[in-house]
Amino acid sequence: MAFYQGLKHYGADPHEPDKQQWIAERLLGLRAALNASPLGQRRADSIVIGSWNIRAFDEGRPRRDESFHYIAEIIDRFDICAVQEIKDDLAPVHRLKSLLGPNWDFFVTDVTEGGPGNRERQAFFFNRNKVRFRNLVGELTLPHDQLLQGRQIARTPFFASFQAAWFRFTLVSLHVLFGGGSDADKAARAAEIDAVARRVAARAEHDDEVYALVGDMNIENPGDSIMASLTNNGLTAPAFGATNLSGTKHFDQIAFTSNHKKTDLIQFGSFDWRGAVYRIQDQARYRPFAEAARGKPYSNWDMSYENHFASFEMSDHLPIWVELRTDYSDDYLRQFVD
Repeated sequence: MAFYQGLKHYGADPHEPDKQQWIAERLLGLRAALNASPLGQRRADSIVIGSWNIRAFDEGRPRRDESFHYIAEIIDRFDICAVQEIKDDLAPVHRLKSLLGPNWDFFVTDVTEGGPGNRERQAFFFNRNKVRFRNLVGELTLPHDQLLQGRQIARTPFFASFQAAWFRFTLVSLHVLFGGGSDADKAARAAEIDAVARRVAARAEHDDEVYALVGDMNIENPGDSIMASLTNNGLTAPAFGATNLSGTKHFDQIAFTSNHKKTDLIQFGSFDWRGAVYRIQDQARYRPFAEAARGKPYSNWDMSYENHFASFEMSDHLPIWVELRTDYSDDYLRQFVD
C-alpha cells in the first residue's frame, strides 16, 4: 500500500494552508476510482503488469508534491510497472519509490545519449511481495545483419526477468521514436517494432518462457502497419483503446508471447485519472501556481490546462495494464494423472 505519512509535513505550507486536506481528499477520490475500475476486481492467483509513459519525469519545472502521491497511488495497483520517459535527475525516482513503500524496488537504465535518444531512461518498479527478480537484466540490441538502415534502435529496449508464483516472464520496455506523421516516419516505426518483436518471439521460444513487450510504441491506429508489426510476429496485443489524453492515438501497448499456453489473460485496460485528480473543475486552484512557476501566464489557460499543465503534473499518456494468471499448479499436477 502506498505511504501517506508525508502528508503530515505539508501543514506548514504558507502558500497552500489546506494542502493536507486537498491531497487527502483527492487521494480518497482516486482510490475510489481505482476500486471501481477493473483493477479493483483482480484475482488472487494473478499478476498485474503495468506500463506508463510518465511525461518528462522529472524535467524542467518540478512536479507538485501532490502529483507524486497520485502517481504512486496508481502504480501501487500494479505488481510491476514499466515506466518510460524518465529524465536525468533520479531524485524523483527515489521519491516515488519512497511513496510506494519498502516492499517496492526498481531498476533504472542510464540515459540514452544523442538527439533521438532524448536523454531518457527507462525503469521497472516492482512489488517484492508479489514479484521476484530473477537476476537478469540487459539491453536488447540487433545483430549486424538486422540493423535498421545500418543503425541500432534509437532508444535501446531494456529487459529484466521476473517470477510471480509459477509464472516466469521477461519484460522488454520500449519507447519507440515517433519522428513524425509521414509515411516514411511510420514505416521506420513499423520496422523498429518488427525488429524488436522478432527478437522477443525468438527469445521466448529459446528460453521457454513468456516475453512481454511493453511501453510507448507510438502506434496511432490499431489497424495500421505499426500494430501489424506486433501481431504478425505472433504476439498477443489486447485492444487498450486510445491512450493519449485527446483519445485519438493508441500509443501504448503491452504485447506478449503465448508460447506453450503459458499466458492466460484474465483482463486488461487503461486507467483515466482525470476524473479524480487534476480535474477540469479544479483548474482555478492551479492557475496561480502554474503562472508563478513558469514565470509567465499561459496564452490560453482553458485550452492549455489539461494538455500542458495537468499533463506535465501527471502525464500525457494513460497507464495501461494486463492481468495474467500465475498459478499453474493444477495443470502441473494433472500431467501425472491424465
